Amino acid sequence: MTGSAGTVASAVQATSAVQATGQVAPIDNRVRCSWATSTPEYVRYHDEEWGVPLHGDNAMFERMCLEAFQSGLSWITILRKRPAFRKAFADFDIAAVARFDQSDVARLMTDAGIVRNRMKIDAALSNAVMAQGLEDGLDQLLWSFAPETRRRPATSPQIPTVTAESTAMAKELKKRGFRFVGPTTAYALMQATGMVDDHAVQCWRAGL
Repeated sequence: MTGSAGTVASAVQATSAVQATGQVAPIDNRVRCSWATSTPEYVRYHDEEWGVPLHGDNAMFERMCLEAFQSGLSWITILRKRPAFRKAFADFDIAAVARFDQSDVARLMTDAGIVRNRMKIDAALSNAVMAQGLEDGLDQLLWSFAPETRRRPATSPQIPTVTAESTAMAKELKKRGFRFVGPTTAYALMQATGMVDDHAVQCWRAGL
């Protein structure tokens, strides 16, 4: 899981590089990626979502927005605020968010349940408009950059923060007018939505 470049070194960052050795979570003695054992939220996210293929325009839009809001922050912050984000952003329905206006921006900027960053909020609204205008949908565009195959990481250095595919995705998104989706954030999005599976070899979720 990769987030912004500054978060890659953090072992508790759910979008940072997974460490090579697994760690046993005391809840059930399963070996998990070592980032996933520090909080119940991380355990659930690791076991149920991270690396699992995800489809649907609205679902992909939510993950794109959350990865953008995460930039510069800990992923646990986003996970804990996720219900508030969903309420504030109309469950990340693209058509609904695309209709948001300045009154909605003002509302969001006073919502303590989310990350109140004006640039990120503006980007989410703008990206909804861009996504709504895609002829083949956001899901198809994003998944077109998924690599066909990749060897499962066994050690931390094998897990990239940027790949040729994420760089190409970011470039295409920028070309189409999307904001706050650079190559590193794009790779975090690829990991979060199962375009790549970066569960380490020792992890019980590897290959499932």
